[in-house]
Amino acid sequence: MVIGYTTGVFDLFHHGHVNLLRNARSLCDKLIVGVTVDELVSYKAKRAVIPFENRMDVVRACRYVDLVVAQDSMDKLLAFEKFKFDLVFVGDDWQGTERWTVIDQKFANIGVRVIYLPYTESVSSTLVNETLEKLRRGDSK
Repeated sequence: MVIGYTTGVFDLFHHGHVNLLRNARSLCDKLIVGVTVDELVSYKAKRAVIPFENRMDVVRACRYVDLVVAQDSMDKLLAFEKFKFDLVFVGDDWQGTERWTVIDQKFANIGVRVIYLPYTESVSSTLVNETLEKLRRGDSK
């Protein structure tokens, strides 16, 4: 059985999230998804609109997800120790970054493959949030 793992904030759940989860699930037998706890969301200098437990419920309802867990640390190797996955999925917007180059090498050393999945360019939680802000202000553009 091939176990896959991915993480995200999954705030304002949208079709980009669905694309990531669908693509990840197609490459493994079991998909574990870590939803970032509210306290860690600040690593992106942001605050989640949807509370953690509600984001967990939304991700849990997605048919591509087999298990939802709290991501309470940014350390992916700690997650590996807990869940013993074979594949870790991340958006290709992270590929080649200093952080993920290091993580990729660490995982290669223990036999875990990092798979970079296509980022959905047309949408992001930030874009959805900005659009909502503009609509609330009555901006037409």
